[in-house]
Amino acid sequence: MTNTMLANEPLIRIGFFLSVLVLMVVWELVAARRPQRIGRLTRWPSNLAIVVLDTVAVRLVFPVAAVGTAFVASESGWGVLNLVAMPAWLSVVIAVLVLDLAIYFQHRLFHAVPWLWRLHRMHHADLEFDVTTGLRFHPFEIVLSMAIKLAVVLVLGAPAVAVVIFEVLLNATSMFNHGNVLLPRWLDRRLRLLVVTPEMHRVHHSVIRRETNSNFGFNLPWWDRLFGTYRDQPKKDHLGMTIGIEDFRTRQDLRLDRMLIQPFRQQYTGPLKSQEF
Repeated sequence: MTNTMLANEPLIRIGFFLSVLVLMVVWELVAARRPQRIGRLTRWPSNLAIVVLDTVAVRLVFPVAAVGTAFVASESGWGVLNLVAMPAWLSVVIAVLVLDLAIYFQHRLFHAVPWLWRLHRMHHADLEFDVTTGLRFHPFEIVLSMAIKLAVVLVLGAPAVAVVIFEVLLNATSMFNHGNVLLPRWLDRRLRLLVVTPEMHRVHHSVIRRETNSNFGFNLPWWDRLFGTYRDQPKKDHLGMTIGIEDFRTRQDLRLDRMLIQPFRQQYTGPLKSQEF
Protein backbone atom coordinates (compact mmCIF):
# COMPACT_ATOMS: atom_id res chain seq x y z
CA MET A 1 0.00 0.00 0.00
CA THR A 2 2.86 2.37 0.87
CA ASN A 3 4.57 1.79 -2.48
CA THR A 4 1.30 2.39 -4.30
CA MET A 5 0.79 5.66 -2.40
CA LEU A 6 4.27 6.90 -3.26
CA ALA A 7 4.02 5.84 -6.91
CA ASN A 8 0.73 7.73 -7.31
CA GLU A 9 1.62 10.71 -5.14
CA PRO A 10 0.77 13.42 -7.75
CA LEU A 11 -2.61 11.82 -8.51
CA ILE A 12 -3.40 11.41 -4.82
CA ARG A 13 -2.58 15.05 -4.09
CA ILE A 14 -4.59 16.48 -6.97
CA GLY A 15 -7.46 14.09 -6.25
CA PHE A 16 -7.71 15.21 -2.63
CA PHE A 17 -7.25 18.84 -3.63
CA LEU A 18 -10.12 18.83 -6.14
CA SER A 19 -12.39 16.74 -3.90
CA VAL A 20 -11.97 19.01 -0.87
CA LEU A 21 -12.23 22.16 -2.99
CA VAL A 22 -15.53 21.03 -4.55
CA LEU A 23 -16.88 19.89 -1.17
CA MET A 24 -16.06 23.23 0.46
CA VAL A 25 -17.51 25.25 -2.43
CA VAL A 26 -20.79 23.33 -2.21
CA TRP A 27 -20.83 23.69 1.59
CA GLU A 28 -20.28 27.45 1.30
CA LEU A 29 -23.12 27.75 -1.19
CA VAL A 30 -25.51 25.73 0.97
CA ALA A 31 -24.57 27.02 4.44
CA ALA A 32 -22.44 30.16 4.49
CA ARG A 33 -21.22 31.52 7.85
CA ARG A 34 -20.87 35.16 6.76
CA PRO A 35 -22.48 37.16 3.96
CA GLN A 36 -19.90 38.35 1.43
CA ARG A 37 -19.79 41.93 0.19
CA ILE A 38 -17.37 41.12 -2.62
CA GLY A 39 -18.59 38.50 -5.08
CA ARG A 40 -16.70 35.37 -6.05
CA LEU A 41 -16.24 36.54 -9.64
CA THR A 42 -14.17 39.45 -8.33
CA ARG A 43 -11.91 37.39 -6.06
CA TRP A 44 -11.81 33.79 -7.23
CA PRO A 45 -10.09 34.16 -10.64
CA SER A 46 -7.01 35.72 -9.00
CA ASN A 47 -7.07 33.44 -5.95
CA LEU A 48 -7.22 30.34 -8.14
CA ALA A 49 -4.71 31.66 -10.68
CA ILE A 50 -2.16 32.11 -7.90
CA VAL A 51 -2.39 28.35 -7.22
CA VAL A 52 -1.20 27.65 -10.76
CA LEU A 53 1.67 30.12 -10.43
CA ASP A 54 2.66 28.64 -7.05
CA THR A 55 2.73 25.12 -8.49
CA VAL A 56 4.87 26.17 -11.45
CA ALA A 57 7.26 28.12 -9.21
CA VAL A 58 7.80 25.19 -6.85
CA ARG A 59 8.35 22.73 -9.70
CA LEU A 60 10.86 25.06 -11.37
CA VAL A 61 12.87 25.77 -8.22
CA PHE A 62 12.53 22.36 -6.56
CA PRO A 63 12.06 19.65 -9.22
CA VAL A 64 12.51 16.92 -6.59
CA ALA A 65 10.22 18.51 -3.95
CA ALA A 66 9.59 17.19 -0.44
CA VAL A 67 8.82 13.55 -1.24
CA GLY A 68 11.95 13.18 -3.35
CA THR A 69 14.01 14.76 -0.58
CA ALA A 70 12.57 12.22 1.87
CA PHE A 71 13.69 9.39 -0.43
CA VAL A 72 17.21 10.81 -0.60
CA ALA A 73 17.36 11.16 3.19
CA SER A 74 16.14 7.58 3.66
CA GLU A 75 18.58 6.08 1.17
CA SER A 76 21.49 8.07 2.62
CA GLY A 77 20.56 7.41 6.24
CA TRP A 78 20.27 11.12 6.96
CA GLY A 79 18.11 12.57 9.71
CA VAL A 80 17.22 11.79 13.30
CA LEU A 81 14.53 9.22 12.53
CA ASN A 82 16.95 7.21 10.39
CA LEU A 83 19.36 6.93 13.33
CA VAL A 84 16.83 5.54 15.82
CA ALA A 85 15.23 2.10 15.62
CA MET A 86 11.45 2.31 15.87
CA PRO A 87 8.33 0.88 14.20
CA ALA A 88 7.61 2.38 10.80
CA TRP A 89 4.17 3.61 11.89
CA LEU A 90 5.68 5.49 14.84
CA SER A 91 8.23 7.26 12.65
CA VAL A 92 5.39 8.33 10.34
CA VAL A 93 3.35 9.73 13.25
CA ILE A 94 6.35 11.58 14.70
CA ALA A 95 7.27 13.01 11.29
CA VAL A 96 3.76 14.33 10.64
CA LEU A 97 3.62 15.94 14.10
CA VAL A 98 7.07 17.55 13.79
CA LEU A 99 6.34 18.85 10.29
CA ASP A 100 3.13 20.40 11.54
CA LEU A 101 4.96 22.00 14.48
CA ALA A 102 7.54 23.39 12.03
CA ILE A 103 4.77 24.96 9.94
CA TYR A 104 3.33 26.55 13.09
CA PHE A 105 6.65 28.22 13.96
CA GLN A 106 7.24 29.16 10.34
CA HIS A 107 3.87 30.91 10.34
CA ARG A 108 4.79 32.86 13.46
CA LEU A 109 8.12 33.80 11.90
CA PHE A 110 6.40 35.16 8.80
CA HIS A 111 4.37 37.44 11.06
CA ALA A 112 7.31 38.58 13.19
CA VAL A 113 10.01 39.38 10.61
CA PRO A 114 9.18 42.48 8.51
CA TRP A 115 10.47 41.26 5.13
CA LEU A 116 8.76 37.88 5.61
CA TRP A 117 5.54 39.64 6.54
CA ARG A 118 5.72 41.55 3.24
CA LEU A 119 5.45 38.16 1.50
CA HIS A 120 2.83 36.68 3.81
CA ARG A 121 0.55 39.71 4.01
CA MET A 122 -0.86 38.93 0.54
CA HIS A 123 -2.62 35.98 2.16
CA HIS A 124 -4.13 38.25 4.81
CA ALA A 125 -5.05 41.03 2.37
CA ASP A 126 -8.02 39.07 1.01
CA LEU A 127 -11.11 41.10 1.86
CA GLU A 128 -13.29 38.03 2.32
CA PHE A 129 -12.66 34.69 3.99
CA ASP A 130 -13.52 31.52 2.11
CA VAL A 131 -11.99 28.35 0.72
CA THR A 132 -9.93 30.19 -1.91
CA THR A 133 -8.28 32.31 0.80
CA GLY A 134 -6.61 29.09 1.94
CA LEU A 135 -4.95 28.86 -1.49
CA ARG A 136 -3.87 32.49 -1.76
CA PHE A 137 -0.13 32.65 -1.04
CA HIS A 138 2.52 34.63 -2.88
CA PRO A 139 4.82 32.45 -5.06
CA PHE A 140 7.88 33.80 -3.22
CA GLU A 141 6.38 32.70 0.09
CA ILE A 142 5.54 29.26 -1.31
CA VAL A 143 9.09 28.76 -2.60
CA LEU A 144 10.59 29.87 0.71
CA SER A 145 8.17 27.66 2.63
CA MET A 146 9.18 24.69 0.51
CA ALA A 147 12.87 25.38 1.22
CA ILE A 148 12.13 25.37 4.96
CA LYS A 149 10.10 22.18 4.60
CA LEU A 150 12.90 20.42 2.71
CA ALA A 151 15.36 21.37 5.44
CA VAL A 152 13.05 19.94 8.12
CA VAL A 153 12.55 16.74 6.10
CA LEU A 154 16.33 16.29 5.78
CA VAL A 155 17.15 17.00 9.43
CA LEU A 156 14.28 14.87 10.65
CA GLY A 157 14.74 12.06 8.14
CA ALA A 158 10.99 11.99 7.57
CA PRO A 159 9.70 8.87 5.77
CA ALA A 160 8.42 9.62 2.26
CA VAL A 161 4.96 8.28 3.11
CA ALA A 162 4.79 10.69 6.08
CA VAL A 163 5.59 13.59 3.77
CA VAL A 164 2.80 12.56 1.38
CA ILE A 165 0.33 12.28 4.26
CA PHE A 166 1.40 15.64 5.67
CA GLU A 167 1.20 17.44 2.34
CA VAL A 168 -2.30 16.08 1.66
CA LEU A 169 -3.48 16.93 5.18
CA LEU A 170 -2.01 20.43 5.13
CA ASN A 171 -3.61 21.26 1.79
CA ALA A 172 -6.98 19.80 2.77
CA THR A 173 -7.11 21.40 6.22
CA SER A 174 -6.05 24.78 4.82
CA MET A 175 -9.07 24.76 2.53
CA PHE A 176 -11.30 23.49 5.33
CA ASN A 177 -10.26 25.99 7.99
CA HIS A 178 -10.59 28.90 5.57
CA GLY A 179 -14.09 27.84 4.60
CA ASN A 180 -16.95 30.30 4.92
CA VAL A 181 -19.09 27.52 6.33
CA LEU A 182 -21.54 27.23 9.18
CA LEU A 183 -20.73 24.73 11.92
CA PRO A 184 -22.99 24.13 14.93
CA ARG A 185 -21.29 25.61 17.99
CA TRP A 186 -21.25 22.27 19.83
CA LEU A 187 -19.57 20.58 16.86
CA ASP A 188 -16.99 23.33 16.48
CA ARG A 189 -16.07 23.03 20.18
CA ARG A 190 -15.38 19.33 19.78
CA LEU A 191 -13.65 19.53 16.39
CA ARG A 192 -11.21 22.25 17.44
CA LEU A 193 -9.75 19.86 19.98
CA LEU A 194 -8.42 17.80 17.05
CA VAL A 195 -8.18 20.10 14.04
CA VAL A 196 -8.16 23.83 13.31
CA THR A 197 -11.73 24.78 12.43
CA PRO A 198 -12.96 27.73 10.33
CA GLU A 199 -14.29 29.41 13.48
CA MET A 200 -10.86 29.16 15.09
CA HIS A 201 -8.80 30.24 12.08
CA ARG A 202 -11.12 33.08 11.05
CA VAL A 203 -9.93 34.95 14.15
CA HIS A 204 -6.43 34.95 12.63
CA HIS A 205 -7.76 36.90 9.63
CA SER A 206 -9.19 39.72 11.72
CA VAL A 207 -7.99 43.25 10.97
CA ILE A 208 -7.30 43.68 14.71
CA ARG A 209 -3.59 42.96 15.11
CA ARG A 210 -3.70 41.08 18.40
CA GLU A 211 -6.18 38.73 16.74
CA THR A 212 -4.11 38.47 13.56
CA ASN A 213 -1.22 37.43 15.81
CA SER A 214 -3.09 34.44 17.21
CA ASN A 215 -4.31 31.00 16.07
CA PHE A 216 -1.34 30.28 13.79
CA GLY A 217 -2.06 26.57 13.36
CA PHE A 218 -3.11 25.28 9.95
CA ASN A 219 -3.72 21.65 10.75
CA LEU A 220 -3.40 20.74 14.43
CA PRO A 221 -4.77 23.17 17.06
CA TRP A 222 -2.57 22.04 19.93
CA TRP A 223 0.44 24.26 19.25
CA ASP A 224 -1.51 27.49 19.76
CA ARG A 225 -2.74 26.30 23.14
CA LEU A 226 0.69 25.00 24.12
CA PHE A 227 2.61 28.15 23.16
CA GLY A 228 0.05 30.72 24.29
CA THR A 229 -1.19 32.00 20.91
CA TYR A 230 -4.71 30.59 21.12
CA ARG A 231 -7.65 33.00 21.00
CA ASP A 232 -11.13 31.54 21.33
CA GLN A 233 -13.30 34.19 19.64
CA PRO A 234 -12.88 37.55 17.86
CA LYS A 235 -13.69 40.69 19.85
CA LYS A 236 -16.44 41.77 17.45
CA ASP A 237 -17.90 38.27 16.87
CA HIS A 238 -17.64 36.41 13.58
CA LEU A 239 -20.38 38.39 11.86
CA GLY A 240 -19.14 41.78 13.05
CA MET A 241 -15.39 41.33 12.56
CA THR A 242 -13.53 42.90 9.65
CA ILE A 243 -11.45 40.54 7.51
CA GLY A 244 -8.04 41.53 6.14
CA ILE A 245 -5.31 44.00 7.08
CA GLU A 246 -5.39 47.77 7.38
CA ASP A 247 -3.76 48.31 3.99
CA PHE A 248 -4.66 47.18 0.47
CA ARG A 249 -8.43 47.35 0.93
CA THR A 250 -9.62 48.28 -2.55
CA ARG A 251 -11.13 45.97 -5.16
CA GLN A 252 -8.17 46.75 -7.43
CA ASP A 253 -5.89 45.19 -4.81
CA LEU A 254 -7.67 41.87 -5.42
CA ARG A 255 -6.37 41.70 -9.01
CA LEU A 256 -3.66 39.16 -9.73
CA ASP A 257 -1.11 41.73 -10.90
CA ARG A 258 -1.58 43.82 -7.74
CA MET A 259 -1.31 40.71 -5.58
CA LEU A 260 2.00 39.73 -7.18
CA ILE A 261 3.64 43.13 -6.68
CA GLN A 262 2.23 43.61 -3.18
CA PRO A 263 5.49 42.63 -1.36
CA PHE A 264 7.19 45.56 -3.10
CA ARG A 265 4.48 48.12 -2.33
CA GLN A 266 4.55 50.50 0.60
CA GLN A 267 2.67 49.42 3.73
CA TYR A 268 1.46 52.40 5.69
CA THR A 269 0.66 50.72 9.00
CA GLY A 270 3.96 48.87 9.40
CA PRO A 271 4.70 45.16 9.96
CA LEU A 272 3.05 42.99 12.57
CA LYS A 273 5.89 43.05 15.09
CA SER A 274 6.59 40.08 17.32
CA GLN A 275 5.94 42.01 20.53
CA GLU A 276 2.30 42.29 19.51
CA PHE A 277 1.73 38.55 20.15
